[in-house]
Amino acid sequence: AATKHYFIFRPGQATEISVNKEGWLDKKNPFTFTCLTDAPYLEFTIKLYPERGGVTGQLSLLNPGDEIILRKPWGCIEYKGPGYFIAGGAGITPFLAILRQLQREGKARESKLFYTNKTDQDIILVDELKEILGNSAHFTVTRQADSAYDTRRIDENFLNAEIDDFGRHFYVCGPDPMIAAVNQILEKLGAEFIADDEYPGNPAGIGIRFRPTGGEAGGDGNCDCG
Repeated sequence: AATKHYFIFRPGQATEISVNKEGWLDKKNPFTFTCLTDAPYLEFTIKLYPERGGVTGQLSLLNPGDEIILRKPWGCIEYKGPGYFIAGGAGITPFLAILRQLQREGKARESKLFYTNKTDQDIILVDELKEILGNSAHFTVTRQADSAYDTRRIDENFLNAEIDDFGRHFYVCGPDPMIAAVNQILEKLGAEFIADDEYPGNPAGIGIRFRPTGGEAGGDGNCDCG
């Protein structure tokens, strides 16, 4: 039987990751845990851009036996009750573990997801999100005129039209300008309970070694990075 990993986190939390290579130890990026807390592995859903370099570029080059460093979990997006999840691009990742946990509990469809991207191709895990949320998953695409999805931006008109109850909880994650704009609109429209993501950083870390796990990268028997 698989052994439970020893890394403790809450759904919605993140950690800083760096690659254990010369010249990269002090270069770190935040990534969100996307597995359930009792899974026998750690999972991160990461969009890799090898051509851009940086930490994500280095992650795309990892092989079994390479090491990464994970730091203390942090994050302020914590599920407080049913409401609206508003995500832009990679901002969906803090919500994945939360939504998967809610699905396990049979509560996922009590909330609604608004997930915006530039093109259809940019939407990650679309099939799983549809399976988890059903009609409560609403996708928008802003830079593809022939998109199969809603092409409106998540602005004041959109939120005013699509949200039925501004007294519910709101969870917002995406690029900083999007978070600021959406929060300002929500406050204007009367929302009181808004949780968004912050990046405080944390210096403490532990090492994880990668090993083969069904063709993907894993670590110490406990880490999968998607």
